[in-house]
Amino acid sequence: MNKIFKALADPTRRKILELLKEKDLTAGEIADFFNISKPSISHHLNILKNVGLVLSEKVGQNIYYSLNTTAFQEIMKWIFDFMERRDNDEDK
Repeated sequence: MNKIFKALADPTRRKILELLKEKDLTAGEIADFFNISKPSISHHLNILKNVGLVLSEKVGQNIYYSLNTTAFQEIMKWIFDFMERRDNDEDK
């Protein structure tokens, strides 16, 4: 979970996730939204893939990136569990 939160700490990676929320995109399409190099975008995508937040699928000569919704469900479960423990502790 620490690696996921570290990945989410970067504003560029958060913006990439927001873009992928709308639809699956190639690295080139993602790069069009930024004023940074394509290798930098690839670096950010690799970090997101390595922590499981993004999936990739090769279609022809292109690689499409998409959100891994299962990973986000696990994050939300952790947050809800955390808040439930916190609320239970406050009730004592």
